[in-house]
Amino acid sequence: MNNYLPLLQTTTLFAGLSAAELSTLLSRLGASVRSYGKGEALVLAGEPSRRVGIVLSGELEAYRPAPGGVRIPIARVEPGGVFGDVLGGSSLSSPVTVLAAAPCEVLLLPYERLLLSDGSPAHQRVVQNLVRTISDKYFSLSHRIDLLVMKSLRAKVAAYLLSEAARAHSLTFSIPFSRIQLADYLNCDRSALSRELSTMQREGLIDTYRSSFKLLEPDALQQMVQ
Repeated sequence: MNNYLPLLQTTTLFAGLSAAELSTLLSRLGASVRSYGKGEALVLAGEPSRRVGIVLSGELEAYRPAPGGVRIPIARVEPGGVFGDVLGGSSLSSPVTVLAAAPCEVLLLPYERLLLSDGSPAHQRVVQNLVRTISDKYFSLSHRIDLLVMKSLRAKVAAYLLSEAARAHSLTFSIPFSRIQLADYLNCDRSALSRELSTMQREGLIDTYRSSFKLLEPDALQQMVQ
């Protein structure tokens, strides 16, 4: 586990801890590392989830099952990403399924032991970080709702691409979804999304290939969102 300490120190959950503090705390919390094969479930919708996890390698995808076998994408979690922090504190069953999108290793922590501070400065910092991480995800969910209630598909696409550019700190970036997954994420018709992206490209607003995008006229895109 010590090999992963530098990565863990960069995560939102363990930010501000020294390697020595983190190593001691992980031992006290009963942390464990598990490997999952592609397609293997870490969390199942309809079942309780009482663990917080951090992706050490590979990638996870979280989705909400819908009627007809449809999967509504929620998020993709890459190395350093935290999952289960919102679900673990609830008395309700998980509304989402979390699968390994690729072979992966994850660090797992019992939620109850994470919340029950031992009084050490390191543990108190982690509890504070946990609250901040959950709050950040609340605002992320609020942004997702803002996307869904926009009336035009072009406004949805523009708002999403601008947010991804801001996240990447670059006008050139890749999104974590295929076109099919992006249509599900934006709650729109897949053919309509493809047409809209093609039109925006012809108009010189964006350049795109598969999951890669370049915003050519960010100011014009921002006007579409307002």
